[in-house]
Amino acid sequence: MKFSTLLALPLFAASALAQSIQIGAPAAGTSVSPGSSLVVEVDRPNSLTGSQEVAIVIALDSCSSSGGCRPPSDVLGNILYSGGFNPEYSTPADGKPPHQNFTVQIPSGAQSGTNLLTVTHFSLVGAGPYPLFEYRNITLNIAA
Repeated sequence: MKFSTLLALPLFAASALAQSIQIGAPAAGTSVSPGSSLVVEVDRPNSLTGSQEVAIVIALDSCSSSGGCRPPSDVLGNILYSGGFNPEYSTPADGKPPHQNFTVQIPSGAQSGTNLLTVTHFSLVGAGPYPLFEYRNITLNIAA
């Protein structure tokens, strides 16, 4: 394998990680009630690599008490938001990375107990471009 190929692989991985999202809010383990509103903050740290945001999906899926949570690659659950993603810096600046807040409604029939909140992110990265598809999730507690 050529040295240039060996060098390109870590650079490719680093540029993909720079485009990754994080769930800025709510905090993992937050308790919410069925039928209530919830603000989900999706952060995307700035990067020198150009990218075009395509979409995100925010979903909620109940976890079983015996088997844990199903992986989001198998099932997303209830779709709370599906659409565009346009992260921006706060004005005035507050030290947060570019982000966007989404107010979603917890379904009134949401099962009490542990639920998995998943943000699915799709973007196009670089001059090529290449597709970036990722999941980020946290658990929430749905209070009865």
